[in-house]
Order: sequence, then structure tokens, then C-alpha cells
Amino acid sequence: MYSTSQPITQQSDINKPNISAQLTTDNENQALHQEAIFQFADDLGPAKIIHIYDPGTGLKAILVVDNVACGASIGGVRMAPDVTTEEVFRLARAMTLKNAAADLPHGGGKAAILADPKMPVAQKEILIRAFARAIKDIIEYTPGPDMGTDERCMGWVKSEIGRAIGLPREIGGIPLDEIGATGFGLSICAEVASNYCDINLEGARIVIQGFGSVGQHAARFLAAKGAVLVAAADSQGTIFNPQGIDIEHLIQLKSVGKSVIDYTQGQKLDRDGVIDIPCDIWIPAARPDVIHGDNVDRLQTKLVLQGANIPFTAEAERICHERHILVIPDFIANAGGVICGAVEYAGGNQKNAFQAIEKKIRQNSTLVLETATKTGIQPREVAVELAKRRTCTVTKWWE
Repeated sequence: MYSTSQPITQQSDINKPNISAQLTTDNENQALHQEAIFQFADDLGPAKIIHIYDPGTGLKAILVVDNVACGASIGGVRMAPDVTTEEVFRLARAMTLKNAAADLPHGGGKAAILADPKMPVAQKEILIRAFARAIKDIIEYTPGPDMGTDERCMGWVKSEIGRAIGLPREIGGIPLDEIGATGFGLSICAEVASNYCDINLEGARIVIQGFGSVGQHAARFLAAKGAVLVAAADSQGTIFNPQGIDIEHLIQLKSVGKSVIDYTQGQKLDRDGVIDIPCDIWIPAARPDVIHGDNVDRLQTKLVLQGANIPFTAEAERICHERHILVIPDFIANAGGVICGAVEYAGGNQKNAFQAIEKKIRQNSTLVLETATKTGIQPREVAVELAKRRTCTVTKWWE
């Protein structure tokens, strides 16, 4: 018999776990875990949130299928190293509202690949193809191009799984980035909105935050209506010239990998300097939440056309409304791209796409702004209610 047996037993009694307390803690942790998993859940969705990892290629990706009430979801594949699940969900929800508001026979989805979009093309292709194979059986989602991906990327997806939108022209697609579908839609929205905020597009001063595909085409289409680009920003900085910027020259610089600040005829500012420039129309066309409660008061504009998805926080939109800055929400203003993709999906052509974009965005912008003007309600609230009411038709809906 060991003389220490009694002390050990006593010590064991002292450290004996409280089973009831442990179960309570486990239940609390489980509840918190479930709350985190379902934190986005509401009456619309999301139907699925999928995290993807492929150790062979290093692929890390997120897919959110938000709502498929109107049909299989379509939405872009974003590539960026810092995308979060929350961001992808919010983007997918924007697609749900966008597709419903535009009366498209599709639900909303979104995907993101966590990687640098500027990586070598061969490496990028490996990741895109790995992503495509990973979602092959998620048939309620059809991918399209988004920030960091393009028509060529969608061609890789199509060759792997047989479905994608925004395809290269040579394989039967309507290359929505090449033709500027989203930018065209923004210009139509600008025509409508100008009547509600005392702007004449002839000579209107335009500022674009994010001079990628959407921003470039928006500048082109708005310039064709007489507007003047006075400032543009990308990740490297802002170029400002109150006399106007040569849009084609700026686009040419971007096409060879240079920045807007390599444009020589203007004042160079930091990236956030684009917020402070007085203008008539301010177009965010880059990442989410660029305007928020801490910087919204710096905006000096009459009209905001949301070329990017979720570029303003809810607080920022509310403050703009109080300041009488008209903000056209993303899923109304920038629906041109997904309308084009849906026309392609349904077998239409480029002419059908431009006709559908003009018709749908003109009608929706007018309806939202008429209602917002009469009621004093924020345009986004009006647009959300519109989207929730809409049902979808399927046969030759673009005509």
C-alpha cells in the first residue's frame, strides 16, 4: 500500500471535472458555432456555403449559392487574396436581388478564389481549372467573370465542366467584359438618374474609382453622351485633371500593365484621394465597402452609380440620402453584365444583349427612382422590395 494514495485521491477529487458545467460550456460553444455558421440565414437564403481546398494545386475557394427560386444561380468568380466568406455571401445576395429585379430566370450565386489575380497565366489556369472541377456537381451554380477573372478564364471553366457564361466570342459566347456590358448599363442608368438630380450629361464631370473593365467602359459610354472624365483611380493612386482626361490613352496605359498615375497630363493623388474630387457623377467600380461611415462625408457629388457590387456600407448610403446625394444601388445600376450573361445562357446574341440591357435598366431605374421620389424612401429599400416581388419568365424573355 502506498502511503500517498489518500492524498492522490483527495487531489483527484479536487480536480474532478464538473460534468454539468462542462456540458453547459460545450452547449454554449456549439450554439456559438451554429450561430456563426448560420449568421447570414434569412428568408431568402443562402442555400449553400461551400469552402473548397485542393492540396494538390493549393486552391482555396468559397462558393455561395444564395437563392434558386427563379432558377439555377449565376454569378461571377472573383479572384483576390483577401476575400472573406461574408463578402462572398453579400455578393451572392446582390446577385439574387439583381437577377430577380431584372426578371431573369436565374437565382443568385457568387464564388471567390483566394489568390493574386496577377499571378502568371499558367498558374492561374491551374487554379481556375481546379476550381471548375471542384464545383462540377454543384449544378445549381453557373460561373461567370468577375474582378480578377475574364472571358478566357470562363473558357477554361467551360472546357472542364461544360457550363459558364461570359465566354470568349470564338467559342460562341458574348464576351461581356470585351463589349462593356456593365459599363453600357451604367450609362443607361445615368441617363435616367440625371433627370432626378439636376444633371446634364453633356459636360457632366465623372470620377471613377477603380479603372478596370467596368470603369473603362463606363467612361467610354458616358463620354459618348458628352460627359467628361476628370479623375480615375486604381490600386496605385488617382489621376486628376479638371480639364478632362483622354480616356482612350488612359485605357491604353492600363492595357500594357501601367497605372492611371502613369498618365502625364494631370495631378497625381493617393488612392483614396479620388473620394475628395468634386464631380457630378461618382462611380465606384472596384472592391466592396470603399465608402463607409468614416469617409462618406468627403464625397462631393450629386449622383453615385454603383458600378461595383456592395461598394457602400448601409450607413454610407443612409448618410448620402440625408445629404441629398442620389445613390443608385448596385443591383439596379450594374446589372448589364449579368443580363448579358443570361442572354448568352438562353442562346441570344450580342444585339439581343444590348437591347435587353437598355430596356431592363431603363425600366428598373425609372421605377425605383419614381417610387423613391414620391415616398422619400432610399432607392435601395425600394429596389429590394421590387426584387422580392419579381417572378421570372423563361422563354425568350429578352424580346
